[in-house]
Amino acid sequence: MGDNGNKEVSVANKRIAGYSVLSVCYTFVKRLSQVMLVYCLGYFGCSSAWLIGPVILSVMREEWKKEKDLRRNVAKAAAMCQEKDVILARVDDLPTWVFFPDVERAEWINRILRQVWPNFNHYARDLLKDTIEPAVRDSLAAYKMNGFKFDRMIIGSIPPRVGGVKVYDLNVSRNEIIMDLDIFYAGDCDISFSIGAIKGGIKDFQIHGMVRVVMKPLIREMPLVGGLQIFFLNNPTIDFNLVGVADLLDMPGLSDILRRIIVETVASMMVLPNKLPITLSENVPARILRTPEPEGVLRVHVVEAKDLMKKDIGMLGKGKSDPYAVITVGAQEFRTQTINNTVAPKWDYWCEFVVEEEKGQDLRAQLYDKDTGEDDFLGRATLDISSISRKGNVDMWVTLEDAKHGMVHLRMTWLKLSCNVADLKAAMMETQLLRLTSMSTGLLMVYLDSAKNLPSARTTSKPNPCAVLTLGKKQETTTVQLRTGDPVWEQGFTFLVNNPQADTLHVKVVDQKTGQDIGRLSYNLSDLMDKPLMQIEDQPLGLKHSGPDSKILLSMQMKILKHEEPKEEEDDDESEKSKEPSEKENGVPAPLVAKDNVSGSESPTTPQSHSPLKKQASHDSVTSASSLSASKLITSEVASNLDAEPPSIPSMPPPDDDDSELRFRTSAAAKSTGDVGLGRIQLTLRYSTQRQRFIIVIHKVVNLPMPDPNNIPDPYVKLYLLPERSKDSKRKTEAVKDNCNPVYDETFEYLISLGELNSRQLEISVVTKKGFFSSESPIIGQTVINLAELSLPQPTTLWRDLQKEVRRDA
Repeated sequence: MGDNGNKEVSVANKRIAGYSVLSVCYTFVKRLSQVMLVYCLGYFGCSSAWLIGPVILSVMREEWKKEKDLRRNVAKAAAMCQEKDVILARVDDLPTWVFFPDVERAEWINRILRQVWPNFNHYARDLLKDTIEPAVRDSLAAYKMNGFKFDRMIIGSIPPRVGGVKVYDLNVSRNEIIMDLDIFYAGDCDISFSIGAIKGGIKDFQIHGMVRVVMKPLIREMPLVGGLQIFFLNNPTIDFNLVGVADLLDMPGLSDILRRIIVETVASMMVLPNKLPITLSENVPARILRTPEPEGVLRVHVVEAKDLMKKDIGMLGKGKSDPYAVITVGAQEFRTQTINNTVAPKWDYWCEFVVEEEKGQDLRAQLYDKDTGEDDFLGRATLDISSISRKGNVDMWVTLEDAKHGMVHLRMTWLKLSCNVADLKAAMMETQLLRLTSMSTGLLMVYLDSAKNLPSARTTSKPNPCAVLTLGKKQETTTVQLRTGDPVWEQGFTFLVNNPQADTLHVKVVDQKTGQDIGRLSYNLSDLMDKPLMQIEDQPLGLKHSGPDSKILLSMQMKILKHEEPKEEEDDDESEKSKEPSEKENGVPAPLVAKDNVSGSESPTTPQSHSPLKKQASHDSVTSASSLSASKLITSEVASNLDAEPPSIPSMPPPDDDDSELRFRTSAAAKSTGDVGLGRIQLTLRYSTQRQRFIIVIHKVVNLPMPDPNNIPDPYVKLYLLPERSKDSKRKTEAVKDNCNPVYDETFEYLISLGELNSRQLEISVVTKKGFFSSESPIIGQTVINLAELSLPQPTTLWRDLQKEVRRDA
């Protein structure tokens, strides 16, 4: 094997570096055409721009192709060498769990792959023709490229290579075997295709990714394993080279479109949560291998980013960027909105992912600059989901990879799955606290087995049925079964559920040929909640608008999303351990509000705690902090109103008044004109830990001065979160005409972490609109609040005396 491999490598090197008569002729004709083009442009007196533009594009294209060709040739040469040499040469790039015994194991697997590869060619051709071709054709139709088909499909003689193997022996069911394979394919395939009149081909196809093989269930008869589940844990890296006429469109047009479509097609087939099931024993029901088995749900809050690279070019050089983020877990993908003209975007975007395999899957955040052509890459962040699930809640700034600078702020919550209906109350309460109607409280798993006795949409032939399942905004479609009234689909799906007590699953059976409905089913999930363990198995249900005996056979199970308690103590959570030392030393547990940063309304007769609040770690560093669990949220009544809009709060005295006189001095506080006679302002400040919002309620202003009875002010309140005096930091109320005692009751919010908030000041200015047309300043009075001195996140209602305007540099 070693001698043959070395010979093949030398032959490949000769192909790469050698010359031939044909290549010399091709180069000569190519250079001659370029010279003739320049001569013609000069002869006909054309502008130099017609020359410079193509030259620049040609140089860019050549450099781009050289880089790609070098990478492909190196990979191909490695694919033809000895197994152990390749694996040991990549030892620095391999996962930490690959040791020498695994190298020997990988070598044996590679020998098996090399033996069965010729037979796999037939399966691969059928896969390309029956599955990949229709998917690519439908996707290209969206780009006005019709008629895609494969003309020739030669997979080649070089099999995939396994670079590392891991077999799990801990925390694994006795009924299954789990194995991870580091798969790398850089073969010699030769595939030609056509898109209408455009002829092209694909060569040097490469794919690299981590494949998990689950062998289950283990049975007591040959072949001892009932079936296989094969899938990529994360999206694999795919690359190829276009040849033929299509090569002219390879910068960056058709190649990028095809690559994206192929990645999406592979993801829809065998990237989690999609799996490729293979049944090895007839005694094993298909439902065991095809029913979704999620381990939990990952809730992600993409808060903001900062210090991103400037990609837009303006008149004076580098401008800013128009960033957006793409968040992926396996084949699931979400995209934030685009924030224009900034390198510090604040997205405040929420999304949820169904996680099938906690160990091995990654959360990836990729940032891009939106452009009219190809979007520029700003960097990526990758996080291990298993570490997030151990901590339960993670709040962190992550430095972007593959970028000169930049960070992204992510908050992640791991939600485990519960079969207890009582947990729904806590899940519903949390979504209300977050004020996010799109967040889920449950997860529905559906296994659609088959249908029976479907009517024919056409009198001449049987239908081509497929089923469309809809829950909320998500829609899933089964494969199409040709010419049958008794289709067997055997497919599983998962749906995130907002409200299991009110949502409905809709199933529609459609004849793919005519597009007509041949059966409908609506199932209220509240009925499923009443079943034991919230599930039904192999339940035949009647179809409406169908035949009299038409039924559909399916299985369903509902799970409730529940906060996962941390599985291990966090090393960087020292601030939580050091809070309230006096209470811990005395053996008295700290109150829930102080320990978990739960803000709530306090009775006016309850004294405020004056213990200083420790500042959190700066958001400039990568931090991780625990948030609230749902069980703790519902155990405290004060937490139930955490994020509710504050009601109209009665007037309260200034902070320096005695607590014993709180209820007797309200009227005096409202009648006072303040220390300098410019009036007073009443406001409520609080911080929502769950929503990461600083909330300000401006209630009213009293006793504003009126020097001229004929010139009554039109006051409004303006806010700045210092030290910033930008448009993003500015908030203001509506103006009240001709009033010295205006009432506003307006609420404002700032998206900011509590640690950063403690280093800020809130500037409050009362301004009159009428003052803009006079020589005097329109600002009636000002006050500045040092937020570090407040007991945030607890709500604080206070009166502040208005002072004379403080002059500051902008």
